[in-house]
Amino acid sequence: MAAGGKRKNMRENRRDFLSKLIKWAGALVTAALIYPIFRFLGFTIKPKPRYVKVAAPLPASGFHAERDFILFVDQGRPRAISRTCTHLGCRVNFLEDKQIIECPCHQSRFTSAGKLISGPAKKDLPSFAVEIQADETGTTTGYVVTI
Repeated sequence: MAAGGKRKNMRENRRDFLSKLIKWAGALVTAALIYPIFRFLGFTIKPKPRYVKVAAPLPASGFHAERDFILFVDQGRPRAISRTCTHLGCRVNFLEDKQIIECPCHQSRFTSAGKLISGPAKKDLPSFAVEIQADETGTTTGYVVTI
């Protein structure tokens, strides 16, 4: 009688093991099939770049503010800094008297190069590529900012 009970126990253990093995294999196959679908659903197409032309020369202040960026030209080298604060997305302003960029919402402060000075923001302001346009004589006629 003890041998028959042992066989029954062995069958149940084998059955449990095979059942769990089949369930795990099914879960792995399901995950392998669903993963590409989730990758496809999360795929986004990057928007085409926008080109904004700014005429030269800039004002005597040395900067030009647009809706999306502030263009600075120091010693002939232009740089465009985003006007979107990295904290909550407010539009930042350049304070000419203090030579800093400040967010009006929570007073995050940045250098004119976009580096974080203080405030609740944790990241520097992003910068955009700037191309200098010149005429045949080499005189700067404008700047093209790629957003």
